[in-house]
This record gives sequence, structure tokens and C-alpha cells, in this order.
Amino acid sequence: MRTEDFLREIGIERMDEELKASKKRFPDGAQYRFEVPGIQNPGAMAALVNATDQYGVTVHRVTQTKGIMLLTDEEIEEMVKIAIDARMELFLSVGPRATYDTSASANTPEGARIGYRLRGYENLLYAIEDVKRATTLGVRGIVIYDEGLLWVLNKMRKKGELPKNTHFKVSAHCGHGNPASAKFLEETGADSFNPVRDLQIPMMASIRKSINISLDLHMENPKSSGGFIRHYEAPEIIRKASPVYLKTGGSIAAHHGWETTQSQATERVRQVFLVQSMIDRYYSEAKISKPGTDDMAIPEI
Repeated sequence: MRTEDFLREIGIERMDEELKASKKRFPDGAQYRFEVPGIQNPGAMAALVNATDQYGVTVHRVTQTKGIMLLTDEEIEEMVKIAIDARMELFLSVGPRATYDTSASANTPEGARIGYRLRGYENLLYAIEDVKRATTLGVRGIVIYDEGLLWVLNKMRKKGELPKNTHFKVSAHCGHGNPASAKFLEETGADSFNPVRDLQIPMMASIRKSINISLDLHMENPKSSGGFIRHYEAPEIIRKASPVYLKTGGSIAAHHGWETTQSQATERVRQVFLVQSMIDRYYSEAKISKPGTDDMAIPEI
């Protein structure tokens, strides 16, 4: 069998020369939502929520990237309350990762390919404990950096060891960027997939054609990951890759895990406003989700 025929048989196809619009949608029929990353503490989150009113925009998801283990119970509970009141998703990142443990390799140019994955049994155990603590405190969204951890957490969710409505988001730091990887992650339990940041729109579209879960796509990036900004591409990204989370505000940070200040949280929302303006100008008929739709990973107390 020709390789292309085999790939087509398992649900992976080359995109047509003329890209077709994606007909896939969120459960509420919407095409896009906004995600703001790097909101590391309650103060920054409160400032972000206030700024959404100031700019008249909707932010559907906030992600914390430094790690659950670096937040106190009280801080998590406060962020949970803010998210519930704002009808907003709160995703906390798994704390244990190669760059935080004793790995010397992770801090070398070649060893950086390890990314934020887990080393050894103990770190896997710690990561699971991190997730259990967060969900016990009401969090229903978890950012994952290790495919093996995703596999374990999905089994735990199926067996009721984690809440059934816990959502798993695979980070761009896992380094995936093709349809086969995306399909593997979806089948392993991912509810949301953030591919590598610099994919071209046809690449995004080929991934979209292969999977049904949402794609989380960077509209902006910190200097440490290229610093590129894709505001003008947002309308076409929505057309070709929906349902998508437009991940916006990253250019405010110098690097992943940046400790966003309250003023910088407001600036991140300003960036959302700029992207929303592009969508309104060039694809005004695109449908955005309302806050608090039923499928969103909003915390529970």
C-alpha cells in the first residue's frame, strides 16, 4: 500500500492545495476562545479579570505555568474563586519537571530536548500528587508536559481517581507539531493540544483535520521562544483550524514561567483586545464562545 493511502486510512491526510475552512466547532457551536498564559498568582489573575471589563473582551482560559507545587493552598483557593466568579477556566501546570529536579542534562543545549518531562519513578509520583492536590482544591484544568503522565492521569480519570470533568491540556513544551502526534495525544486522553509555536497555517490545518479536540495556538510569544506576533493571522487561523484557543499576551513576558505583575496582566488583556479587533475587522462573522459554557474546565468548590 502507498504510504499516503495508509495514512489516509488511519485518518491522516495531506491538506488540499486550496485550504478549506474547518467545519469543526466547540460544543456550543463557537469557533474560537481566548487563553492568557503566565498568570502565576491571585493578584495577577484579579488584575486580568478587572482588565477584561476595562477593555470589553472575553478571556475564557487562564494558565499558570510555574507549577502547582509553587502555589500555597490558599493561593490556589483564591484563584479558584476568582475563576468561578468570572466563569473562566483555570489551568494549573504540573510542577515537577526536568528543569526543577537534579538533572544536569536538562540545562545543556543538547539536554534541553528533555523539555519539562519527568525523570524516574519518584518524579512521576510527585507529579501525580501535584495534580491530586490541585483537583482536591477545585481545579479542573491541568497543563501537562509529559506524555507518560498524560497516560496515567487519563487512566486515573477513567477509574474515578480524579474528577471525571478534569481537562488535560498538552503544552507546546512537549514539542509536538504533526497530525500523527496530535492523534496520539487525543487518543491518550488530551482534551486540548498546544502544538509547537511556529507552525504555518497549512500545518495547523492538517492537524485540525486529524483530531477533534481544541487546538491552542500562540498569537504571541516571549522573546525566549522567538518573540513573533501573529495578530493579523488570527482570522485565517480561526477559519482553517477551529475550534481554537487563541493564546495571547505572551509577548509581554521575557520567558516561559515569567512572574506576571498586575500591570503586565492588564497589558496581556490589552493584547487580547488587539487580536479581537483584528477578528472583528477581517472575520466579523466568526463565532466566539460566551463565558462559562458547559464544556469549559471551570473550577468547582
